[in-house]
Amino acid sequence: MASSEGFLTDKQRGMLKIASQNVETALPSPRLSSSPKSPTSSFSDHQLKVSAVGKAPTGGIAVRHVRRSHSGKFVRVKKDGAGGKGTWGKLLDTDGESHIDRNDPNYDSGEEPYQLVGSTISDPLDEYKKAVVSIIEEYFSTNDVELAASDLKDLGSSEYHPYFIKRLVSMSMDRHDKEKEMASVLLSALYADGISPPQFRDGFVMLLESADDLAVDILDAVDILALFIARAVVDEILPPAFLTRAKKTLPESSKGYQALQTAEKSYLSAPHHAELLERRWGGSTHVTVEEMKKKIVDLLREYVESGDTFEACRCIRELGVSFFHHEVVKRALVLAMEIQTPEPLILKLLKEAAEEGLISSSQMVKGFARLAESLDDLALDIPSAKTLFQSIVPKAISEGWLDASFTKSSYEYGEAQNEDKKLMQYKKEVVTIIHEYFLSDDIPELIRSLEDLGLPEFNPIFLKKLVTLAMDRKNREKEMASVLLSALHIEIFSTEDIVNGFVMLLESAEDTALDILDASNELALFLARAVIDDVLVPLNLEEIASKLPLNCSGSETVRMARSLITARHAGERLLRCWGGGTGWAVEDAKDKIMKLLEEYESGGVVAEACQCIRDLGMPFFNHEVVKKALVMAMEKKNDRMLDLLHVCFNEGLITINQMTKGFTRVKDGLDDLALDIPNAKDKFSFYMEYAQKKGWLLPSFGASAVEALPPVATS
Repeated sequence: MASSEGFLTDKQRGMLKIASQNVETALPSPRLSSSPKSPTSSFSDHQLKVSAVGKAPTGGIAVRHVRRSHSGKFVRVKKDGAGGKGTWGKLLDTDGESHIDRNDPNYDSGEEPYQLVGSTISDPLDEYKKAVVSIIEEYFSTNDVELAASDLKDLGSSEYHPYFIKRLVSMSMDRHDKEKEMASVLLSALYADGISPPQFRDGFVMLLESADDLAVDILDAVDILALFIARAVVDEILPPAFLTRAKKTLPESSKGYQALQTAEKSYLSAPHHAELLERRWGGSTHVTVEEMKKKIVDLLREYVESGDTFEACRCIRELGVSFFHHEVVKRALVLAMEIQTPEPLILKLLKEAAEEGLISSSQMVKGFARLAESLDDLALDIPSAKTLFQSIVPKAISEGWLDASFTKSSYEYGEAQNEDKKLMQYKKEVVTIIHEYFLSDDIPELIRSLEDLGLPEFNPIFLKKLVTLAMDRKNREKEMASVLLSALHIEIFSTEDIVNGFVMLLESAEDTALDILDASNELALFLARAVIDDVLVPLNLEEIASKLPLNCSGSETVRMARSLITARHAGERLLRCWGGGTGWAVEDAKDKIMKLLEEYESGGVVAEACQCIRDLGMPFFNHEVVKKALVMAMEKKNDRMLDLLHVCFNEGLITINQMTKGFTRVKDGLDDLALDIPNAKDKFSFYMEYAQKKGWLLPSFGASAVEALPPVATS
């Protein structure tokens, strides 16, 4: 039926068509703006909903279903029903921007959004550099040496003191002569009392390295820097040898190198250079170091004549150089030794100055230490100087004006001085011994010379000197050095001596490379050759590498030696690495020894065998004859070899040391020998007893050998 429920009648369809036309007429053009506030835009979003229940809609159906706000404005309706502008929005709506009111009673600072604040990480060195600039600026304005020294001490970070020296000198270079003199005086005051001598050297090296940059801003930087270096030498802050050493580290074209040359040739070699340098910066308001020393001597002599301790203390105080009071102590003690009569007066003055706090404990100790260092020179003018000094020290300690720690430090210093003298003498003698060896090629004579020196604790130093001298010569000397190492290891050098000697060589590899360009490769060859010659074992290379400091160039040399050892045919190549030498000597000698023993065992004559051993010309290697003779006697079960050893020993062809060394090598390899010769240990016990009866072996060998051998089973 046409009018049944759920279908539209013709009349209703007509009304729907009219309503649709009205809506299309009301829609805006696509080209027009569709602002959310536009009524037209709001109306265009509306869609007519036609009831599907069969009731005819009325003519106002299009307008009746348009949702408008009560304010008369059209509002864009959200699809999910959350409302538009001016409405509360839907429940749990968190899309909008939240605003935190700090005046709200319920305000919680924890709800504030987090903000990442960037901050730079401070570098201790940068902080130190900034701090020392202010200390130096203040010193230049106040001229207070004590305050500057105190501020530097309070700053800490003593490891950065070389930067202070560099900054002080570089800042004064761009100022007047007054500041330059003040910088020199401050350096002298801080020497050994706030900044150590090595730090002074490092600071001046840094200055020399930056001389090219300084010359960009300071036209006469080279001349001024040369003056500072020369002044530091005159003031005994830098040793004269500093100039030579520093030159080796700088390119000849650098400004720093030019400054060193200027200091050496123009200032330090000039007549009366000390006085000229002390007064070079005429604008100074300070007295020079030399003038201060003269004032100290004058006041002490005046005190000896007057005996007025109070007046002497007042004069010391008026000097205004508390950092230089160690000079007062030193000069007073020297005066007491020179005249001796006023010794009680001098000691009384020092005691009262210490009790009043006029001379600090550190200055007192430093004065005594400086005198202790120069006792040898002082003894030339005052023969009893050492005796007098040794009598004054305990008296000063017992009266409480000299710290007891001085005794230990001075003893250690004296021991170190004696050790240094002994070492210097040893180095001088071994250089002569090595030169003679390179000329004569006489290993036994060299070994006797070393034994006569009687200083086995310096064996590593001998090795270092031997290899260093050989590296600077031809292949013949290098080969001779390697052969000598093999002989020394057998005779008098322990493996530890060899290891320590190579460690010393590798630690100084960078210095050696300054004089010997190919030092790293040469050292690697010496190391690898030592392994091939059984002087070292491969594991010793690991030990040597572990003893080297971090970032040492010697570590690369050790790695190079390892690669040489692991290469194909390494043994043959390394034995011939010094092309002009006799690298095959040891291996060739082993072959010759084996052949002469086989010939003798098969019915040869003892005299002929002895002559062959003598013709080898390697007496340091005769332990190999002993070893191979004993092993052959075990293998062939022919004790005839003992007759040969007996004749060789009686003729002095094989020494007791070589005989003992040969037996020791067999004893060390008994476990391996027993695999091929089951009764090797029994045989060796018999040979050892026979040798001891004949007096072939050192007494020390018997006890160690018996302990090492297992008990012989008896049936």
